[in-house]
Amino acid sequence: MNSRERILGRVRRALADAPADEAPIARDYLREHGRRTVAETVELLAENLADYRALVHRTDAGGLAALIAGLLEQHGSASVLVPPGLDEEWLTATGVRRVPDRAESTPDELDRVDSVVTACAVAIAETGTIVLDGSPDQGRRRITLVPDHHICVVRVPGQVVSSVPQGLERLDPGRPLTWISGPSATSDIELDRVEGVHGPRTLEVILVGED
Repeated sequence: MNSRERILGRVRRALADAPADEAPIARDYLREHGRRTVAETVELLAENLADYRALVHRTDAGGLAALIAGLLEQHGSASVLVPPGLDEEWLTATGVRRVPDRAESTPDELDRVDSVVTACAVAIAETGTIVLDGSPDQGRRRITLVPDHHICVVRVPGQVVSSVPQGLERLDPGRPLTWISGPSATSDIELDRVEGVHGPRTLEVILVGED
């Protein structure tokens, strides 16, 4: 008997005395904690992103390309990894060498890239989480796990939701989902924080206002 069969056996024994026509218990879960305006939800997202040590920037569509160029320059990036469906206008203000997202790229090749720029699928305010789903403007999962610097663009307010249940409603569970809450970090038994172990050490999130 395997573990699954043992667990199901315990469930059957626990329910043996229950009336056959007894309706299952339905539990009501909160879809979000409190009531917030759209502006308050965006502010909560920014606060929680910063609390996780992500660097948060704000701009409008007209200033996005210049902001990305400035962030790449500040980071000292000589190369930037670009998903195939990324809006070309986002990189028009920078002369940094572009590296395409290719299936044949090796981990060593990706590790030599300085930065990566992506869009996102959804951003969750209550947890300060951005979710990527592998869409063309986000690329393969590995391109945001190997390079040390990730710039992620979030369209505000269209891609921002308040809670995890609301975020899940927008996501396809069949896609390769990457949930990111701040830069890569872990702690040992002494609670010494180490960044960059399993992802970028620097996460920059741009909240760009939609027209």
